[in-house]
Amino acid sequence: MTFSYDNQLAVLVSNDPASINAVIQTLQAIDAVVDGSRDGLKWFNTLYLQVTLAVKERVAENDFADSQGAAFIANLDFVFANFYLSALRAWLAGGDPPESWRVLFEQRSNAALARIQFALAGVNAHINRDLAVAVSKTCSQAGNKPLHQTAEYQAYTAVNATLDSLIGQATRELMVSLPGDALPGANKVERAVAAWSVSAARESAWVNAEILSAIAGEPLLSQRFVDTLDGTAALAGKALLAA
Repeated sequence: MTFSYDNQLAVLVSNDPASINAVIQTLQAIDAVVDGSRDGLKWFNTLYLQVTLAVKERVAENDFADSQGAAFIANLDFVFANFYLSALRAWLAGGDPPESWRVLFEQRSNAALARIQFALAGVNAHINRDLAVAVSKTCSQAGNKPLHQTAEYQAYTAVNATLDSLIGQATRELMVSLPGDALPGANKVERAVAAWSVSAARESAWVNAEILSAIAGEPLLSQRFVDTLDGTAALAGKALLAA
């Protein structure tokens, strides 16, 4: 199903933001257009906007161990965001986004699903497919590699508590149907949500970024590895979006 405002969305995501502020402006513009009572995309985008605002605040307050780590998070933020925006751009243009994103976009209007299902399906695609590639790319642009026990890794893990808090808040607030009706208690949605751990997913993404960095000289192998991440994330997304 398409929505009457999809052409507006296509314009909003036509360019890649190059700063945290530009990412926030794009996410805010999407949020203002999308109808949350009919379109599940709203609930991932809103959560992602909240996360990005929180990351910006931590960067602005220099809430990291050193400036190298803070710079890494600031750069990672917009490199990472562009994977979501490019996937949405491809979908709106009738192209071929990653499968992990496609499973979310195809279900945007499914009123049988809960708002939290849409939010977590987007988080799943973005972390389990995109984040490893974004970390590897951001480190490469800075002339280094994603390794444990570096300033970059310390800053990366320092964000986990903020993300866990925001996802916990979203879980409480979005445990309703897409139109906003209450869900029955103790249902399978609650069980699926309870199994999610953002910290574990982000740690796995960092390890996968290390692998991508190690095989960077093998482009075909690298692409197969990313395709495997995408396929695994797509399966998880389908489970999260089960009605």
